[in-house]
Parts: sequence; structure tokens; C-alpha cells
Amino acid sequence: MSTILERLGATTTGAPRQATCRFCGSALHHTFTDLGMSPPCESFIAAEQLNQMEPFYPLHVHVCDQCFLVQLEEYVSPQAIFTEYAYFSSYSTSWLAHAKAYTDKMVERFGLGAGSLAVELASNDGYLLQYFVEKGIPVLGVEPAANVAREAVKKGIPTLVRFFGRELAAEMVRGGTRADLVLGNNVFAHVPDIRSFADGMRLLLKPRGVVTLEFPHLMRLMEGNQFDTIYHEHFSYLSFTTAMRILAKSGLAVFDVEELPTHGGSLRVYAQLADSGPHPVGERVRELARREELAGFARMETYRAFDEQVKATKRRILAFLIDAKRDGKTIVGYGAPGKGNTLLNYCGIRSDFLDYTVDRNPYKHGKFLPGTHIPIFAPEKIRETRPDYVFILPWNLKDEIREQLSYIREWGGRCVVPIPDVEILG
Repeated sequence: MSTILERLGATTTGAPRQATCRFCGSALHHTFTDLGMSPPCESFIAAEQLNQMEPFYPLHVHVCDQCFLVQLEEYVSPQAIFTEYAYFSSYSTSWLAHAKAYTDKMVERFGLGAGSLAVELASNDGYLLQYFVEKGIPVLGVEPAANVAREAVKKGIPTLVRFFGRELAAEMVRGGTRADLVLGNNVFAHVPDIRSFADGMRLLLKPRGVVTLEFPHLMRLMEGNQFDTIYHEHFSYLSFTTAMRILAKSGLAVFDVEELPTHGGSLRVYAQLADSGPHPVGERVRELARREELAGFARMETYRAFDEQVKATKRRILAFLIDAKRDGKTIVGYGAPGKGNTLLNYCGIRSDFLDYTVDRNPYKHGKFLPGTHIPIFAPEKIRETRPDYVFILPWNLKDEIREQLSYIREWGGRCVVPIPDVEILG
């Protein structure tokens, strides 16, 4: 029996392994929130797989009492998550507008031109670098998902299909690649070896170059009950203070920060080489660090309160769905995002509550959501079935989606968003 268990990776003797902080190495003793067991959020199910075994992993999030990094253990490897990826950034018009505005701003602020190089880490389908190309600025993408990278190459964007870290950065530098701008939008939280990733950015940067990182702000996640942004591909949940500490350890100094509305509230952090960067530290850096300190982000009791907030939000979502079904209403979903799969699995919402969901990404059509097995259709399905409620799973895009769904008012249909609280939109 022990041999079989060992082959399956099970431990037959001894105490459970003690989880340690991926940044400072301290033992993790404190729970931030526990969302139970959930499948990888982008592992969509084909019809022929519906009766097969599906892997579920813990969504138990810890907080380090030494550096205050909120983190999920590496239950699923990055190779398993990102080698074949179902998320294509270009299907969101608002995200494309965000990317274009970013490129305009970087060119103007840092004087990028034909002699510059912009390198994007986790460049996806070229959604952002295409706007640098339009301006005649050389680019390079780094994207581990081959299926997504192919779309970028079709747009004329050179792309390395690799995972980024210290080792790849060193290879790139040996090959003569150094960047004026290294950018990472919604990738810093996705890497389990965050130290290697930060070290790699330092190596890749020219002496006077700039790093920009965008990631969801932990302060906003907690304020908005955004527990659904927790899933296996998000290994870290970052406050500004902790992010600065991680970058500083790798020789990168933060000199500016912007607060953004994206993903329910994100930060755009600007950093440079600590020993040669030319930019003075701005007041926004000092102000946000002070605000986080006053909000208690250096005290454990601040983090302990979040788990009960999550449970209360779950009860409110289920109460709405139960009441609506009791009244004979039909409910469908809009979107098949990672955050939606966390929410549905944690709350136990299946096709008994949502008849189906729709998504603009053809890659997902005809498949089923992981865990809940809710079927995914093209958006036109909503017009065919005329539901009473459309449950918007990517609530961070609610304004864009609500506009797309304006036609449901023809039959009295209404949109619903679950986060930060259940809200029926007029």
C-alpha cells in the first residue's frame, strides 16, 4: 500500500509539511481565507471529459507574519496552468483601450522611440505591444502559453515562448538584449518564484531603464470582498508596501505609483535600478505607504478579519439565487473568467442556479466550466433564451458588459453583479 501511495505523491508517515513564505522563507501559520477545494480556473472541460475525474486543489490562502505577503501555496505548477492558456486579452475592448492609453503615456513620459526596446513579460496575444509597434518602437514579448503567443506572432510581434525569471533574463542579456522598458501587466502575482522574477527584471533593464508592474491591490481586494480574484494561478496578493520590499531585495527602487480602477482596483508601480536610476521618488510613493500603514497592513489583525467577510458575501449571493429561483426566474451567466470559476465553486453554484454562461472567446464555446460543469455558449444564446437575469461573472467589466447587453431590456431582463455585494442593475 505504501508503494502505491508514494507513486501518487502521498506522505505515509510524519507530520504535514510546513508551508513557508515564498519571499522571506518564514513558516506560514496564519490563514487569510480558506475557499475550500477548487479545480484550476482555466481548465475548461470538453463534453467527452464530463464523466472523467477532475482534479481539485486547496484554495487556502496564508499571510506571512514577518513580511505580510498574502500567498497561495504552489498546489498547481505554472507549467500545468500556463502552457496551454484559455485567456486572450484582446477579447476585452476596455482592456485594449487601457493598453493603448498605457503605451501613449510611456512614450510621452520616458521619451521612447525607434532606438528603444520595450519588453513585456506575459505578453499574451500581443494586445499591448501592438500599440508600441504602431509607433515604430521595437518590442519583444515573453509568453509561456504557446497557443496565445501564436496570435501575437501573427500580429508581427516577436515572442519568446518561455517562462520568465532569473535564468531566462541572463540568457537574454548574454544574447545582447537589454530593455529601456520592462513591463508586466497582471503577471507579478502569477509567478511562484517572485524573487527570481524580480531578479530577472533587474538583469534585463538598461542602467537608466524603467520597470512598470500592474497588479491587483490587496487593499482594494479586502475592501471590496473580492475573494473571487483568488485562484491557483494567482500565487501572491500584494500590498504596495510588500511589493516595494520584494523589488528592493532585487535591487529595484520604486519611484512612482498610480492607483487604477482595473480589476477592482490595481496599482501601477514604477521602478528603476537602485544604483543608477535617474528618477526621484515621488510623493505618491510616500503617501500610499503611509496610507497602508494607517490601515493596518503591518498588523496581523487586519488580515484575520477578511475570512468572515468572505463567508458573509457567499451567504448573500446564495440568498439572491435561491429567492430568484423560488420565484420562477431564469438566470444565466455572462463570462467564463477565472474569478467566476472561483466564485461558483466556492458558493456551490451549478446549473441548478445558472442555466448556462456565455463568453466572447470562441476558444471556450462548447466547453464546460471547471468543477461546476456549467455549459459555455456564444453571447447570442442570451437573445435566444431571453433570461430574467444575467449574472455578470467578470464584474470588473460590468459597464462594458452592461452596454453589450442593453438589448435584454426588451423583455425586462436585468443584469446582476455579485461583488462587492449582490446588486441588480437597472
